[in-house]
Parts: sequence; C-alpha cells; structure tokens
Amino acid sequence: MEFERDTIISYETAAEVTLCQEETLESIVPDACPDILRIVDVCGQATISGKQAREGVAQVTGMVRASILYQPEGGGGLRRMEVGLPFTCQAEAPGLTERGTVLARPRLRRAEARALNPRKVLLRVDLAVDVTACQPVERAVCCGVTGPEEGTVCQRQFQGEHYQLCAVQEKPFTFSDQIRLPSGSGEAPVLLAARAQPECGESKLIGSKLIFKGMVEIYLLLQEPGGALVTSHESLPFSQAIEVSGTDGEGDCQVEVEVASFRCDQDPADGRAVDVELELLAQAQVRCRRPVTLLQDLYSTSNLMEVQRENQLLCRLGEQSVRPQSVRELLETGEMVRSVVDARLALGQVRQSIEGRELVLTVDACVTVLYLDENELVQCVQRSIPVSSRLECPEGVRCSCRCACPGEVFAAPAAGGVEVRFTVEFHCLTTETAAVPAVTSAQLGEPRNAGEGVRPSVVLRMPAPGEELWDIAKAHGTTMEQILQANELEEEALPYGRMLLIPSTR
Repeated sequence: MEFERDTIISYETAAEVTLCQEETLESIVPDACPDILRIVDVCGQATISGKQAREGVAQVTGMVRASILYQPEGGGGLRRMEVGLPFTCQAEAPGLTERGTVLARPRLRRAEARALNPRKVLLRVDLAVDVTACQPVERAVCCGVTGPEEGTVCQRQFQGEHYQLCAVQEKPFTFSDQIRLPSGSGEAPVLLAARAQPECGESKLIGSKLIFKGMVEIYLLLQEPGGALVTSHESLPFSQAIEVSGTDGEGDCQVEVEVASFRCDQDPADGRAVDVELELLAQAQVRCRRPVTLLQDLYSTSNLMEVQRENQLLCRLGEQSVRPQSVRELLETGEMVRSVVDARLALGQVRQSIEGRELVLTVDACVTVLYLDENELVQCVQRSIPVSSRLECPEGVRCSCRCACPGEVFAAPAAGGVEVRFTVEFHCLTTETAAVPAVTSAQLGEPRNAGEGVRPSVVLRMPAPGEELWDIAKAHGTTMEQILQANELEEEALPYGRMLLIPSTR
C-alpha cells in the first residue's frame, strides 16, 4: 500500500545541563607593578571563545579575564593586576553529531586570589556554564492512504500539533563606543575594573528575520586621585537581525547574547574618555506550533490487513512565564561598615526538586560587596544566597529554566554588616510529551470471508464498556457510516445499554 507522508524537521535537545567547575592559575606580578601587601578583591569577566559539537559530546572553551585589586607595600591607592585564565568544559550529549549546534552561557560565580608571596598570586575562579546541545532531526510520518483500494480501506487520523524547536541560529557582531566619565577640574580617575553584561530586551520574527534589541550594561570601578573609589554605569544599546529558516514567520523567540571579547581602556590623550570594544555572540532559539496529521489506524472491509505501528512523540506547550523573586538579606561583616563602594551579583546553577505537585527551582546568587570599614580601608564580603521559586508541575511535565538578575544590586550599610536587595527572575518553559500510536506500514492479506462460508448480512450485538464505534466497525469489516445509518444514529458516541445492528459490507 502507498501512503501520504509528511516530514517533521526540527531540533531535538541532546543535552541541557549546567557545568560547574573550578580553575586555578599561579601568576607572577609584572615588573611594572609594586609588591603585594594585601589582596582586596578580584573582578572578572567570563567570555566564550569557541564551541564544538562532536559525536555524543558538546565542548565549550573560553577565557576568564580577571582584575586582581590589591594594596601595594609602601601604601598608596589600590593597584590592578590583569590575569587571563583559559577554561574548557564538555558535556555528554547522546545523539549529538557534528551537524549539531552547541549553545553556551558562561558565568563567573566567584573569583578570589591569594598572595603566595609579594610577587606571586594564586587565582581561583568558580565557573558555571549553561550548555545546550541541539541536533537537527527529520521524522517521516504517515498521514493517510493514497488511493484507498477503491473505497475498501477505512482510515483513522489524528489531528494535532507539535510544539517544536524549529530554528537554532547564531550571529557574532561587534561594536565600539566611548564612555565619558563625569567631568572634573582635577586629574581623571584611574580605571581599576570593568565588566560587561549584555541583556536582550526585545525579540520578534518578521518574515525570515529575527530582530532583537537590547543593552550592554557597562560597570566601571574607578579610583580618584585622592584614593577614593567610585563606580560608573553606562548602558550601550544594540540592535541586530538574524536570518532564520524553518519557520513560517511566527514563533516564540529566545535570544541570549554573550560576551566573546571585551576591551575597556582609558584614552591616553583624554583620561575622562573610556574606549569600549565588544565582540558579542547572539544565540537564538525559535519554537513554533506545527500542525501534525498522523494515520493512527486502518483496515479493509474486503481483506484482512497486517498493520505495523510505532509511537510518535508530540510535544505540547504547558507554561511560559517569568517569575520574579525579590531578595533582601544582611551580609554580616563583623565590623562597622562606613560606606559601600560597589556591589555585584552572579547566578549559579538552577536546581530542580519535586515537593508534592510543585516543582521547586533554586539558584544560588553569589553576592560580592566592596565597602570601607571604620578605618577607611577597602574590604570585601562575599556570600552565596539561595533563591527559590515554585510552580505547579504535574507528573510528566518537563521544565526548562534560566535565571537573570535585572537591574542593579542595592547595597547599604546596616547594623552588623551590609544589607543587599535585588531581584532574580526565573524564566520558565514547561512542556509535556505525549506518545501517539501511528501507522508506519500495512499490507493487504486474503479476503475476509475466505473459508468462512456465507457471512450474515446483519449482526446484533451490545457494545462493550469503553468500546468505540471505530473498534466495532473494524472488528466486523464494515464502516462506521453504515452502522450509524442502520441504527439511525447521528453521532459517533454509542448509546449506553442499547443493542446495535451491524450490517456487513458486501
């Protein structure tokens, strides 16, 4: 028999994990820098330099650019020491091939340095890298029968939809800008540390183009000529477009923008001008609802039939939501805090656990605060704060979650330490997969009445509990229309407790 077939082209997720690892590096203080008396803080930026899809493995490489801030021997203001620490991580991804695509989101959760001697430091960084491996797949499914043997073949079709990952695209882009520091009459401040945080605020499909816009938040830590520390914050806008295929112009877009390279330097000729150069990588996923028709069952009224089936997995969208959680905590310092200089936050791995019918999502927010103690010395306090969100999650539902921290971290002196306030957003996508039995092939056999003698023209029988009209028609080699007509019924729902006339098809 010949079938009408359809091909479902989409991406399957071979891996969706967060890899957490530590990296260490010993480094010598450059000759141009003075000896170290005390390390105050380490400000860093995790960048992505490469991704590779191999057989069953997704690999990510990158670099942590760290600025070690320390007080030098002999006094004076803080000094900066730049260190680059490369990293490589890989995740198992069954089913992934070289045709697949790896998406990655590296984050520097925590960084610290220890002086081994006045001219040597040990840097330790704690990384979290979100890795998603996507493999393109094609599935051929049977939709129906072509030329149903002169009307002797009856078929039953399933009409539904498949919520699928239909496009995975990337686009690197660069831009540069100049930041003007606040004007003053004296010398310009010295740039100690800088970090960049891209945020995609808007994305939409227009035909075959995915348009996305956002901001790169630039945070600067500066030291005034008198030694005082100040911060500066600038927002640099971006707008880009990606050509996408596999969509009909509609879909749910998710765009993550990551830093591939970041350079931030003061202009030698004008100390109040800071030149910023960024290499960014946009990673986009587009999901859409695709109509699907499956041939679930078939039979012949004239011949026996051998049918082969297998389950087709169809995905249904459950919930797509953003769940903000406000956090207010006290970071104990054990000493009086005179003023807060800077505060920053990094998010770790999202953990999932089940409590009853609720799914509990938990992420560790790693908060770092620079402050001045009662002796006007720069100190640093760090703390990991677990943040949780709950959502209804019936059995069999899968949740994909990513977290973000919109806005800045508020920090102020309080009794016993520093009070911090911030918001963590849980971006949740829940889906449910259903297995739908579907026909893959069928062969016509011998005639139904072969060797049976004369078949009765009408059979009288009572439907069994749960039995459908299709089942009865198939068992007796007749059609549903003939049964409805013989019993003067208008709907396929069978009347409870009533005998049915089952006519034979001749």
